[in-house]
Amino acid sequence: MQTVTEALTLLKRQAELEAAMKQSGGIRITEEQELHVLRRQLQQFPEAVQAIIQAAHALRKPVTNLSGNDVESWASRDKVA
Repeated sequence: MQTVTEALTLLKRQAELEAAMKQSGGIRITEEQELHVLRRQLQQFPEAVQAIIQAAHALRKPVTNLSGNDVESWASRDKVA
């Protein structure tokens, strides 16, 4: 569960940074560097990221609105089915 929670936190921060890039004025270089670091960190959790994306799709929620409990309960329902 900790891995999912950590990956979810990283995905949410990634979404924030990507949204900031789309704002007028763009993004500062430090935020762009943080985005690259985040993406490298997310590569450490491929299974957790995949589970989060699948849960978001199945629950019809954006990743930014998911909690670790949402992913865990979706995963346990998916195993039962």
